[in-house]
Amino acid sequence: MIELGLPALVRLGGPKVSEVVLLSGEPVAAGWLKHLQGTLENIPVTTRIHRALLYVAEQRVSSVRIGSELRAFFQELFSAPTWIVWAHNQGLGRNLLLTQELTLACRMSGVRLVLHQHDWWFDNRWSRWAEMRKHSFRTLDRVAETLFPADPNIGHVAINGADAKVLKRHLGSRAHWIPNPAPVGVPVAERGVEQARRWLEKQTRHSGPFWIMPCRLLRRKNIAEALLLTRWLQSEARLITTGGVTSAEEESYALRLAAAAKEQKWPLTLQVLSKQESSSVPDIADVIRAAEVLMLTSLQEGFGLPYLEAAEAGIPLVSRTLPNIAPDLAHAGLRFHQEYEEVLIDPVLFDWDAEVRRQNHLFAKWQRHLPECYRSLAGRPVVLSSRDSRVVPLSRLTLTAQLEVLAQPTEVSWELCHPHNPHLREWKKRAAKGQLRATAWTKKTASVFSLEAYAQRFEQFLAQKGKVQSGETARALQDAFVRSKLATENLYPLTWNSLT
Repeated sequence: MIELGLPALVRLGGPKVSEVVLLSGEPVAAGWLKHLQGTLENIPVTTRIHRALLYVAEQRVSSVRIGSELRAFFQELFSAPTWIVWAHNQGLGRNLLLTQELTLACRMSGVRLVLHQHDWWFDNRWSRWAEMRKHSFRTLDRVAETLFPADPNIGHVAINGADAKVLKRHLGSRAHWIPNPAPVGVPVAERGVEQARRWLEKQTRHSGPFWIMPCRLLRRKNIAEALLLTRWLQSEARLITTGGVTSAEEESYALRLAAAAKEQKWPLTLQVLSKQESSSVPDIADVIRAAEVLMLTSLQEGFGLPYLEAAEAGIPLVSRTLPNIAPDLAHAGLRFHQEYEEVLIDPVLFDWDAEVRRQNHLFAKWQRHLPECYRSLAGRPVVLSSRDSRVVPLSRLTLTAQLEVLAQPTEVSWELCHPHNPHLREWKKRAAKGQLRATAWTKKTASVFSLEAYAQRFEQFLAQKGKVQSGETARALQDAFVRSKLATENLYPLTWNSLT
């Protein structure tokens, strides 16, 4: 997203921008940096690498030292005139010391700070709470005041309208909705697509068709659901995920899924692009266009890029409806023809009693990770709300139960479940003929997600005079988000623990 949005932001700055400085905790990939420089014409790009910018969990020094190093780093950095600081994903809470020192440095220097929010620590990432307390952020008030500082010169950008609505209610003009731009009209050579297709055939030892999930290997991607749908709808297809594991917390999920697929001989290839030498890997845009179908079965997303990737490429998409994103997509005139809310599963396909015991244990353990004052806000999980076994969404099961469902013969699970998911019968007929429907990319869509629209929204936001709301409290804003995130509809066992 940075490589798409930054050129637009640089153009907005005009003569005020003489240099772009990228801050990172680790070296930036040379190829990516070269590409970025090419999009900025004559504006030089430099990088400043400092270990204190890494996630605190990746550092082996004290909080005091991290804070001290960051303070000195920003003091030296802002000794030169600075137009704007564009900081991404601070709401994830992986280095609140960085957020704190950056905020203070911008305040002292009079520099405009834009906090571009993608994800939140309180959105099914409750293990962050213990991490933050360990590094001196011991109260929820302090965490909130660090993430949402009351300063007219500090603004927040949300990538989906649902988050922006909450932010605006509490922060007023200091919050804005700016959806990620989409790279529309980029020429794609058919030769590159064909090479990607042959590369996939070689890597998977499968001649296709390929149903592809362009994503990292994360629990919240709900990959078992995508595999079940692939097997039900197109028996000859192979499901492929592109990205790798990016966190130790996801390792056990990835290993169990891979082991089960190997043992059961399921048509699944995980992290196909991350296992190879970068020089031999095809471009992701070509891989996407080599797909017969794209899949998006995520439990939660901040933006949901595959919705746009599928529409822009003219490839059918099978996707879950995500309530926080669906209004934005509808506003852009996008209609998805294979969209569903849940995949309903007959309880005879897994051990219901064992699943209830497992979820009782995992849910109680998960609740103990919550800050004590938030525990009473948690809703009741779907499976634990039922006295007896009943049809239940696959997304509301642990990985263990999901794998039990997948272990059943495909024809058995299909016969038991398609009556509960009647729309799937038509999709199955169309898939057999290669006639699943793609979403049209319209003028309305382009007007919402174009680079020009992105620049215009940023310009409008930067032109607004920031003002601290009367009676504004960061804690009230944080609590408003938390109440929503802890509701029953947002409770998924896959997110409670790395071992489910």
